[in-house]
Amino acid sequence: MIVVSTETVSGKVIKETLGIARGSTVRARNIGRDIFAGLKNLVGGEISEYTKLLADAREEAIARMIRDAERLGADAVVNLRFTTSMVMQGCSEIMAYGTAVKLQ
Repeated sequence: MIVVSTETVSGKVIKETLGIARGSTVRARNIGRDIFAGLKNLVGGEISEYTKLLADAREEAIARMIRDAERLGADAVVNLRFTTSMVMQGCSEIMAYGTAVKLQ
């Protein structure tokens, strides 16, 4: 599956638009990460535990979007985008979405 953040796939022709492919995941913080993050907040710098949590969430959202695109019969997803929202205190949704297309 080709996934790009552009409107087209270089060297390919889009012959059919199949619809929106999407994938999401909701992740929650945990007490261990929160304690370490609180300590890190005192001295400053990157909170690597949260960075990894969000990176893993993005990868899971992309994988689910690809499965949705495959279900639609797509060869590629163009215009990949991400969005995030807080579902409740300490829980965030990461969504990956784009346009599922058939290539010539």
